[in-house]
Formats: sequence, structure tokens, C-alpha cells
Amino acid sequence: MAQPFVHMELNTPDLAKAKDFYSQLCGWSFDDIDMGSAGTYSLFKPVSGPGGGMYSMEGPATAWLPYIGVEDLKVATDKAIALGAKVLMRDQEVPGHGWFSMLVDPTGASIALWQAKQA
Repeated sequence: MAQPFVHMELNTPDLAKAKDFYSQLCGWSFDDIDMGSAGTYSLFKPVSGPGGGMYSMEGPATAWLPYIGVEDLKVATDKAIALGAKVLMRDQEVPGHGWFSMLVDPTGASIALWQAKQA
């Protein structure tokens, strides 16, 4: 089975402006999660397709980051490294939801791998 995109994230310098734009363009509504000193993470879920989130973080460029669903994060991350990817963050837990690794592929594109927590 092909590995689907399962989540999309937008890092933006202006979260309110991005939420206003996408709510009007796509009809998305947002559920804000207070992440303490890390700020607000705004989740969205369209009628169909993968949902995602938006946040503001200094450093990374303003960009969308696609998450690819995998069955075993450690195996998939190791395979990506063997194929020439560079690791930005490895095996990070999202408590209660799953784990992710952030990578840069050999062409310079950013991707993330996501292993959902089993119910």
C-alpha cells in the first residue's frame, strides 16, 4: 500500500492572518491548542482529505510541511537516512497521538514521517 499524506502543517509568521485566509478560502474552522511557551497550535480538518495544523515558530521558513504515514517510524526514518535524507528532528512524541521525524530529502524538500499511536 502506498504511504499517504496524513497531515499538513503550516509554519507562518502571522497565525491570525493565515487562519483568516484559509477559513475564507477553504471554509476551514480551527481548534486552538495552547502549547504554553511554544504558543498556539491551530488544528483544522477539511470535509475530505488530510487535516493539519498551523503555528508560528521563529527560524524555519514560512512553508507547508507534509506528513507521510508510516507503520514503523524508526524503520522508515533509518530508510530515509540511507536514501540520503538529513534528520532535523527524530522520533518526537506527540503525547496521546503518535510520533514523528522531520527530514530534508536529498533534493532539499522538507517532509515529516508520522506513526500514529495504536488504539
